[in-house]
Amino acid sequence: MNDKRFQCLLLAFSYSKRMDVMTEHPVLYREMDGGIAVLTLNRPGKRNALNVSASRMLADYVSRTEANNDIRVVILAAEGTAAFCAGADLDDIAAGHGERIALRETGLGGLIHAQRQKPWIAAVKGAALGGGTELALACDMIVAGPAASFSLPEVRHGMIAGAAGIYRLTRRIAPALAMELLLTGNRLSAQRALALGLINHLVEDEDVLQHAQALAQRIAANAPLAVRETLRIARQAFDLSEQQLRTRTDAASRRLAQSEDMLIGIKAFQDRCEPRWTGR
Repeated sequence: MNDKRFQCLLLAFSYSKRMDVMTEHPVLYREMDGGIAVLTLNRPGKRNALNVSASRMLADYVSRTEANNDIRVVILAAEGTAAFCAGADLDDIAAGHGERIALRETGLGGLIHAQRQKPWIAAVKGAALGGGTELALACDMIVAGPAASFSLPEVRHGMIAGAAGIYRLTRRIAPALAMELLLTGNRLSAQRALALGLINHLVEDEDVLQHAQALAQRIAANAPLAVRETLRIARQAFDLSEQQLRTRTDAASRRLAQSEDMLIGIKAFQDRCEPRWTGR
């Protein structure tokens, strides 16, 4: 067999194997050093839309990262650059499986309404459409590429952004602007999203995941208990009164004062060395 034919066969085999992976694993899971997990939507041929299988697999990984004490930060990414996620797969909806895509308690992908104690970062390249925007809004931070866009076009199709998009978008940007986007279904560009504070960092497409990982590493380097307590209160900032937030902040401070990590943090500061957190 000549070299050229061998290379062609090898390329075909590699492509076939890649397609098998895409078919069998609609969501990929990877753990990185430093307590970071990366979940990757892996249906680029379907604009990373979530069908029943992908939604259930993502839900399983959401639960897995929450239960794993070694994981401190989670990144939600997607294969390809055309779309971060097009929401629920219309083929499954047309086939009558729409109600199975979202889990009853935790919503689309087991993420939208899941009770999570760890920070999530969305790494967005391409369009986040409908449920795709709602997945990004379910994350605490967003890193995006210049071609990224966000839209909740449900009203154009006689529906509403029922996976928390209506109220989460209104909480993340100026209410009047959120109202315009929700009632027109118009797209929000990455550049405008940055100006409005919806996304944290705007970088080139090829740098999106790397930048999200760098952000995750900076978070994961901090005391896990302190990060968890801070995250819990920050997420409740729009739901509770000033007095309720003060009460919870005081309680969190008392819990941290009794932790090993607070002593470790103080000692490391005094000794001018890197702390080695125990999570206790």
